[in-house]
Amino acid sequence: MQESSTKPYLIRALHEWCTDNGYTPYLVVTVDANTVVPPAHVHDGQITLNISHLATNRLTLGNDYIEFESRFNGAVEHLFVPVAAVSALYARETGAGMGFEVVPSQAYPGGGDTPPSSGPAPDAPDTKPAGDAPKPSHLKIVK
Repeated sequence: MQESSTKPYLIRALHEWCTDNGYTPYLVVTVDANTVVPPAHVHDGQITLNISHLATNRLTLGNDYIEFESRFNGAVEHLFVPVAAVSALYARETGAGMGFEVVPSQAYPGGGDTPPSSGPAPDAPDTKPAGDAPKPSHLKIVK
């Protein structure tokens, strides 16, 4: 039996740590064909997302993917991010967090060419891209 990756567990732990300490967890994602995010907010092949409970609705931090709904420019968007595409999670306020190795994703969990859908999006607060957030330069890359 192949051992599971520590990456999704570390992502959940860092998200909880940020939340418990009153910090805003920011997720840095390398965007590929299996990543569903608003293309207008992708810069240099990456997007930084606020994944705090206030900025997301129906947040699922799964072992294979991260999925949630959020508002961008007033419109509700459904986001789907393979865990393999996550390159960092850090606290906006301090830059403390962790970097991760990015592994190119090949298909969505369960197979197929489209992400799972959870139905219509209810109201969620606006998510602001992290353009002005401190860029953590001291993150340890975990494989």
